[in-house]
This record gives sequence, structure tokens and C-alpha cells, in this order.
Amino acid sequence: MKQDYQFKLALSPAHIKAYFRLRQEIFCQEQGIFSTSDRDEYDSIAYPIVAINHDNKVVGVVRIYETQPGLWYGGRLGVHRDYRRGWRIGKGLINKAVTTANAWGCERFLATVQLPNVRFFQRLHWNSIDEISICEQTHHLMEADLDFYPPTNQTRPSLLVQLQRLLVS
Repeated sequence: MKQDYQFKLALSPAHIKAYFRLRQEIFCQEQGIFSTSDRDEYDSIAYPIVAINHDNKVVGVVRIYETQPGLWYGGRLGVHRDYRRGWRIGKGLINKAVTTANAWGCERFLATVQLPNVRFFQRLHWNSIDEISICEQTHHLMEADLDFYPPTNQTRPSLLVQLQRLLVS
């Protein structure tokens, strides 16, 4: 049976808590990149995006944030270990992230990608700009081809929604 997923901004308290919990499971417990928390200064300006299964469970995460007008980054892309069959969820999260940022005035979209995932991103119309080291692991700084990711009609949440989100996290 084909599993259907929703890819959307995490705006509810339950989805935001699940978003941070899954990030912690993937990047701290599973991969050991961070010891106890993967949160950083970008979380205060980031928009969390989640993949939700038919049981309303958050099974994938990514964040997007703008560091200067038109320059957007994606990061902390991860899929729950029980849902990694195929690339469907990762591809959906990447698509949602870039098309959303594109709708909000993105002129350039970058991400740091772990070495084992570089080829996957290249197949999705991303180009490697540079090889870099993060937390003693090889990553590639990559850029999305925005022509492949047309803007959605996703409206940008207000500042009030962002502040409420921060209170929950």
C-alpha cells in the first residue's frame, strides 16, 4: 500500500514538539553529531517543516531560514529511521522547503549536505559549491536550481506566529 504524506509548516504546538524531538533523535542519538541538542542560533529565525503520515505522526523534518534578503538556507533535514525506505519523504521535504522559500522571495537557496546525501541532492537539481567540514564530518555546501522549484502559494507566517512557535519550542 502506498503511504501518503503531508508536507507542511509546523505551526501547531504538537507538531513543533515532535519536530524538535525527531531532530534530537536523528542528529544526537542516532548520528551522534551533537551530544545532547542540535539546536542553534538559527532555530530562532527558522521555519520548521514536517512530513506527517496518515496517523498524524511527524516522520520527517527540515528547517528553512533567511540570513539576508533573498538568501535562504535549508538544514536539519531528517527522516525517522522507520520511514527511510526510498527517498520519497526526503524529496518531499526538500521540495516543500525550496518552493516555500521561493514563494517568500528567495533568490538563492543553500544547504550543507552530508557527504552520503550529495548524489541524492544532485539528482534533485542541486549543485555542489564547496566541500566543507562540519562537526568533523565532510559536507558539501550545495545550491538549489530555483527554476526547478516554482514558488508555492504558501503565505509567510506573521511575526506573532513565529513568537508563539518559539514559546512552544
